[in-house]
Amino acid sequence: MDFLNKELEEYIEHHSTKENDLLSELNRETWAKVLMPRMLSGHIQGRVLSLLSNLTKPSNIIEIGTYTGYSALCLAEGIQEDGVLVTIDKDKELFEKVNSFFKKSNLEKNIIQKLGIALDVIPTLDLKYDLVFIDADKKNYINYFDMVLPLVNVGGIIIVDNVLWSGKVTEPDKYQNDKIAVYMNEFNKYIHSQKNISNLILPIRDGLTLITKNEN
Repeated sequence: MDFLNKELEEYIEHHSTKENDLLSELNRETWAKVLMPRMLSGHIQGRVLSLLSNLTKPSNIIEIGTYTGYSALCLAEGIQEDGVLVTIDKDKELFEKVNSFFKKSNLEKNIIQKLGIALDVIPTLDLKYDLVFIDADKKNYINYFDMVLPLVNVGGIIIVDNVLWSGKVTEPDKYQNDKIAVYMNEFNKYIHSQKNISNLILPIRDGLTLITKNEN
């Protein structure tokens, strides 16, 4: 489901900061050669991730779900000079392709690729983080949130993708056969029930939730 018509989307893209040449190349490469290219964050969502990173100037970032690396490169644009972005994915086939694009950027020194199951990798992380992006298997979104929240500094931001799932979350009974619609509705309700956080759902692409960690 497109929440905006094509003309308005094109207008927004035309009047927003362009993606850089490397991101443009990665965008084309993904759509031409990789399965399920709609998983790519893309121009506008990428600029949102970049803007949030530049506003927060994170010391460290976690990304759960690397895909082809577009979102990682956007998130890394605002990272502190000695900061670390840990990006986790289980896709062995994409690992080297993603790494080649990281090497083309001036952000390679800040990015650490972790190949493996996120539920296994997250407990091994020993830093505190200012920014988190969750965009992986939807079934485990609640688990990912519960695991990363203790690692996030007060005032830090957790960004979660696909929370509106083509609008199906508004009618979960109608779409019971779509397990992801059910998972996302459960996740949204869970987040809304949590204490010591603030959250906002934005209708950007397939829905982005911004979560800030408050004082205990």
